[in-house]
Amino acid sequence: MPGTWSHLAGRWWEVVRSASLGWEERAWVKSRLTVREWKAFCEQTVADQRHGFAAGRQVEEALDDHPGAVRAALLHDIGKRHSRLGLMGRVLASVAIRTRLPLWNRARLYRDHGPIGSRELSEWGAEPLVVEFARAHHTSRPPSIDPQVWRVLCKSDEPHRRGRSLT
Repeated sequence: MPGTWSHLAGRWWEVVRSASLGWEERAWVKSRLTVREWKAFCEQTVADQRHGFAAGRQVEEALDDHPGAVRAALLHDIGKRHSRLGLMGRVLASVAIRTRLPLWNRARLYRDHGPIGSRELSEWGAEPLVVEFARAHHTSRPPSIDPQVWRVLCKSDEPHRRGRSLT
């Protein structure tokens, strides 16, 4: 479950181990996004790009004929780029959020990345699934998203481990 201590620890390890996307990986992502979405994707941290890429590939494997779900996975954390937090800033923000301590501006942006990214995606004309998953991926399933698609998308947002099935 997103926001749990184990989820946060798993994402921390993902961030520490993240490597930049290779040219073939970048080409795969770029081929699935609009020019504006691609620009925003590239503005993310290396770790968020790697996470979005891994989520997108896993969703593609689980839902092979659902390009909207792949795009939703690729772009669900797009709002995080506005917080401009590095690894330690994210750790401190996550602890403050989980323990309900007062948040500074960048920590609020980090906490609110879902609605922030969702508004941007809506303004850019992204399809409803992409907009809704960005907004709600840390909450509950909106009625507009099919339960099976929601389950696969949420599973793709978990810290990534090789060989794990999403279906």
